[in-house]
Amino acid sequence: MKRIQYHQYGGPEVLHLEEFEPARPGSGEVLVRVRAAAANPMDWGIRGGAMKMVTGRKFPRGLGYDFAGVVEAVGEGVTRLAVGDEVLGGASIKASGAFAEMVLAAEKGVVKKPAGLSFEEAAALPTVGLTAFQAVLKKGKLRPGQSVFVNGCLGGVGRAGAQIALAHGASVGGSCRDTATQDARDLGLDPIVGFGFDPATLSGRFDLVLDTADTLPADAAKKMLKPGGRIVSIHPTPASIAKSALPGPYNVLITRPVTDDLEEVARAAGRGTLRVPIARTVSLTEAIPALTELERAGTPKGGKLVITP
Repeated sequence: MKRIQYHQYGGPEVLHLEEFEPARPGSGEVLVRVRAAAANPMDWGIRGGAMKMVTGRKFPRGLGYDFAGVVEAVGEGVTRLAVGDEVLGGASIKASGAFAEMVLAAEKGVVKKPAGLSFEEAAALPTVGLTAFQAVLKKGKLRPGQSVFVNGCLGGVGRAGAQIALAHGASVGGSCRDTATQDARDLGLDPIVGFGFDPATLSGRFDLVLDTADTLPADAAKKMLKPGGRIVSIHPTPASIAKSALPGPYNVLITRPVTDDLEEVARAAGRGTLRVPIARTVSLTEAIPALTELERAGTPKGGKLVITP
């Protein structure tokens, strides 16, 4: 089998496409033949060593977390999934290795793929979909009829969060680049503002402010809230986690691999109420240059980079 892996933490130059021997699934694990995998910014953050306290110093390490494919083997205690099931999910932070022909994952982080989704569409879902779902409905406690503002409404999590809020009966506004307002309008958002907007112009209008772009100061977001409203950031840092522990409307999300939540995300995608756009698809042999370009230049824009073994 082949996978993209690295033998030390560092920049994209440490990546290599190499042969590896997939482990057999242990208790509660599934081995999946990957049909598609999707890139996320956390991929290169972790490869750079940002989470080495969790990921450790055992090499080589595989790259990538989000995938879709077909179950090849199951370990002891696996009950929801069986060999031959078409699935989507995410590898654990410590294990990783989705940019490969085979990936090992915990059953709790894998769910059945809706029949109407392609493997590429399914692979784009797990991280952004799960983060958006938990931010809007778990941390944000959104109820039908409420109003939501998404800062960064056309990014991966922002777009998913807006769609989830709309599907749950909320009215949604957001911020994006001035050149992309029509895309936000087509999504069903109103009002739409540029990233340099004055929060005072939206004073007291929203029950939930979701900051996906990490560009909206908490004090500015507070001005936009109705009484009892909530702010949710998807950027956990020591400072933001400490702030969220204080009384007040500010909350920070640390995304968790909750099976029921991922199943809800998959069902929403199957119904067509949640779509994550794909900007580019490359083969595993083309993936390292494409990942390097995405990390360094931010291209392609407007959707996911998907890798198809």
